Amino acid sequence: MDHMTDAMEMVDLLHHPAFCVKEGIIVKVNTAARQRMIEPDTLVSGLIKNGSEEYEEFSDGCLYLTLEVSGMELGFSVIRKCGFDLFRLEQDVENYELQAMALAARELREPLASIMISADHLFPAAGHGDDPRTGEQVARINRGLFQMLRLISNMSDAGRYAAADSVPMEIKNISALLEEIFKKAAALVDQAGLHLNFEGISEAVYGLANEELLERAVLNMISNAIKFTPAGGTIEANLLRRGKKLCLSIQDNGSGIPEELRSTLFSRYTREPGVEDGRYGIGLGFVIVRSAAARHGGTVLVDHPQDRGTRITMTLSVRPGSANQVRSPILKVDYAGERDHGLLELSDVLPAELYDSSKIN
Repeated sequence: MDHMTDAMEMVDLLHHPAFCVKEGIIVKVNTAARQRMIEPDTLVSGLIKNGSEEYEEFSDGCLYLTLEVSGMELGFSVIRKCGFDLFRLEQDVENYELQAMALAARELREPLASIMISADHLFPAAGHGDDPRTGEQVARINRGLFQMLRLISNMSDAGRYAAADSVPMEIKNISALLEEIFKKAAALVDQAGLHLNFEGISEAVYGLANEELLERAVLNMISNAIKFTPAGGTIEANLLRRGKKLCLSIQDNGSGIPEELRSTLFSRYTREPGVEDGRYGIGLGFVIVRSAAARHGGTVLVDHPQDRGTRITMTLSVRPGSANQVRSPILKVDYAGERDHGLLELSDVLPAELYDSSKIN
């Protein structure tokens, strides 16, 4: 049996909706996809809601885009295998898992908040003792609390971000917003012994955006790049405008993502836990990244240009707002509890000394 036949038959082994595309035509669907009214011999372009241009240019890596199936907008990942493009439903099949995580996070958030409030009062005094080791231990504990808050926030919010009706959009200067995020992040990345170079665009680009979601997505992309960049290395970030889309790319110069993990990048938390490189985490950060792209009318591509590390590219549609979206911002609850968002989202990769409570409170 040749590789092409293997790829075709692999679709039938998947429990979730999946199908194969050859030269733009759906040539094979599994039972779950057929139940979604996806049929062979139809053009896949007719299903693509967000990402038509990105799919036309797709050649390697793992692409996340949005299809409209039976009147519903659903997220699919795409990989190229044996001459076929394998589409696999990601967004719909994980609702149960995300809801279960959100319920667990809700139970964990309150006791953690109490601990962090107490720590805010105790740590400054404890860190000023005669023994310098006390201050070091306090910083490590504080960083650990930030890491726990980040994980609980991701568990709590990943499902909420994936739901389109729960993400309010406002008119923002998106290019300026992204530049400010990178400016703040670059100062923190320097403390990790790395360099973050960001090349933005000079023009103001206004459109509908959710500032919190975009910030968390970008910081997750930066965190991922830090994990795979050797000491003293450089992370390259670029923002380009292509017509009505903004393209944000972040690239590290590490060893890249192993091929066997690429097809599960966007739903790793649904896999059985295994013994592997701990830098990959459980994957909730990617859920936030792909949700940010989808909610802003874009896609996410993970690839490896010229075999130089890993590049994550998020596209965003520049969409003008309507009259009812030009309004005063509503009162929002800060998911970080008024703590520095950069220190929170990068807590897995920053040195402990940055969490000296006497400096951040």
